[in-house]
Amino acid sequence: MPNVIVHTCLIVDDSRTVRKYARSILEHLAFEVSEARNGAHALLLCERNMPDAILLDWNMPVMDGLTFLKELRGLGSIKQPRVVFCTTEGDMVHVSDALCEGADEYIIKPFDDATVAHKFRQIGLV
Repeated sequence: MPNVIVHTCLIVDDSRTVRKYARSILEHLAFEVSEARNGAHALLLCERNMPDAILLDWNMPVMDGLTFLKELRGLGSIKQPRVVFCTTEGDMVHVSDALCEGADEYIIKPFDDATVAHKFRQIGLV
């Protein structure tokens, strides 16, 4: 039996429904998935065990996605996860800010399984 590389992905979104839908898509793509309800919670999880990828919402209570991304990139961890923003914020200022802070890709909600698979393929994890 060949070795199968399983990637890990942390879904960061304050919507339980979005997390559940994204989990279903990512598990179908053979990711081991964990979830966080905001950036602060996600940062704690990353400090414990850095995932290979993060699917990240922008607008969340406690700590928003861009603040989380800045904190994540400032940790100085050897393992740098691929970050895909997944948000309703689709204007060029938001996209540019996300990419400048270290996001690898950007998905505008609503999303579907083909879009997620395509973006994760683009970052080399599918």
